[in-house]
Amino acid sequence: MTIYEASERYNIPLEILREYESWGLCGAVKKVMGAWQYDDTDIERLSLIMTLHDIGFATDEIENYMKLLVEGKDSDTARLQMLNQKRSNMLDEIHFREKQLDRLNYLRYEIQKNNKAK
Repeated sequence: MTIYEASERYNIPLEILREYESWGLCGAVKKVMGAWQYDDTDIERLSLIMTLHDIGFATDEIENYMKLLVEGKDSDTARLQMLNQKRSNMLDEIHFREKQLDRLNYLRYEIQKNNKAK
């Protein structure tokens, strides 16, 4: 399947597909008559790229993760460390937002309490 077909069928932006190609990770991608052809392995990798993007990985982090993935099982520890770090950062953000929400709720409570007292 061509870059345009892959983009349309799987709803992957062309810039992500072009970036994927530029990383040199397209082992099974072949150039046929001037157009890249994607196979099932490439689509699986692109799905993973989209997942990493959706969970907040920056482009350079995704590229690093994918290059490690191509290296094979020897990279499991490094990839798991990347995921654990992202998870820790997300939990920190969630806890920060929870504290903000608590403060917001307190302010709302104070206003409602004052209105009932009147």
